[in-house]
Amino acid sequence: MTERFEKVVDDIVQRLGANNVLLGNDIGERYQGDWSGVNLQRPIAVFRPANTADVAHIMAVCHSAGQSVVVQGGMTGLCAGATPQLNEIAISLERMSAIEEIDSLSMTMTVLAGTPLASIQDSANEAGFRFPLDLGARGSCTIGGNISTNAGGNQVIQFGMTRNLILGLEVVLPDGTILTSLNKMLKNNAGYDLKHLFIGTEGTLGIVTRAVLRLYPRPLTKLTALCALNSLQDTIKLLRHLTKSLGGGLGAYEVMWSDYVDYASTHISGLNSPFDGRFDVYVLVEYEGVRPETDANLFEEALHGVMEAGLVSDAVLAQSEREAKNLWRLRDAIGDIFQQLKNAISFDISAPIGSIPEMLELISQDLHLSFGEIVKLTYGHLGDSNIHLTVATGKQSDTERISEIVYQRTGLFHGSISGEHGIGVTKKKYLTLSRGDSEIEVMRKLKVLFDPKGILNPNRVLP
Repeated sequence: MTERFEKVVDDIVQRLGANNVLLGNDIGERYQGDWSGVNLQRPIAVFRPANTADVAHIMAVCHSAGQSVVVQGGMTGLCAGATPQLNEIAISLERMSAIEEIDSLSMTMTVLAGTPLASIQDSANEAGFRFPLDLGARGSCTIGGNISTNAGGNQVIQFGMTRNLILGLEVVLPDGTILTSLNKMLKNNAGYDLKHLFIGTEGTLGIVTRAVLRLYPRPLTKLTALCALNSLQDTIKLLRHLTKSLGGGLGAYEVMWSDYVDYASTHISGLNSPFDGRFDVYVLVEYEGVRPETDANLFEEALHGVMEAGLVSDAVLAQSEREAKNLWRLRDAIGDIFQQLKNAISFDISAPIGSIPEMLELISQDLHLSFGEIVKLTYGHLGDSNIHLTVATGKQSDTERISEIVYQRTGLFHGSISGEHGIGVTKKKYLTLSRGDSEIEVMRKLKVLFDPKGILNPNRVLP
């Protein structure tokens, strides 16, 4: 260890205690990289703060020493944003897990950044509310990571992205300054709304330590169906039809192409398509209501109408919560699939809905022309313009060319290379395909303004 690093460690040990400063072989695998598996590396130390004051002290010490740090939460990211780089200290927020308050009158919840999303959902439910952010990694991901990437998930068409669910934040800046704005009000236009500087900026401008979340009433009815269709165009028409017939009650609209359903049914134990035949596209639809006596009829009538219109070829309506969970297992299987595939890349792209069919067709053509037979799994939310692709040839040497094809085609249709996963390290060189030069220059100026020494999550997001 260098003398500078030793001084940093000694200072933090005095603050946190030796048990919360990990060095050498005490640093486990979980701190070496996120789910992407890209460029795994052991940090030179792991600091495990318990509260905002601890984080502020760590950043003040590291800022003074010019020591770079990476912030870690649940490590479920797919862009290597939380993966340590050379000579970086990891600040793990795993000890900062607590629900501090549920305010029933303002319908808010105040939490620490390391709190798992599933714990927040469960606590809201027990209090008679709901926190509608939901994604497959709910049991492992933390709210701080969700905020830092402006996570989306499967309820976006009804409730919006994470940004729409945050009322207030407490943030530690790179020099250790604590910025506290734990606002509980829906309306607050008193000056700049600074929280938006830290939502979706992937921890490059500050470390979110506490948050005030917006809660909603629990639905009294939740109805789930899996629909089978013969074209993506019909899927888009179905979305418009259900949006009109179900109104604000359309909670989830998850689309799975046949390549995804076929692969999941073949490779994941206990998973099978509930249909006898094979279809081009499958849509998992969820309707939420507050009138149990009429909601089921409304939902069934809507499904009957789209089948009569020829948009849906077949449908399965869940008759119980257990059956609904089984349908969702098909969509959530991607986590297990990704772990099975060798050298797979997970893409998170978006484009105007009308452009998605042509964009996906061109991507598929280019991939097959370049690689012949490949594993290509297509799924996503569609209703919020977001599509996921998981692509693998089994060869690490092919991954760069695969990325170029997918991102170049996405840029051609004025889409985004990241709908909800973030940029991190793996996508930063493609950022120019979705952001203009002037936009990127403003981002760079903000980074320099907040982090002039460049010590907080450096070499991420910005090319």
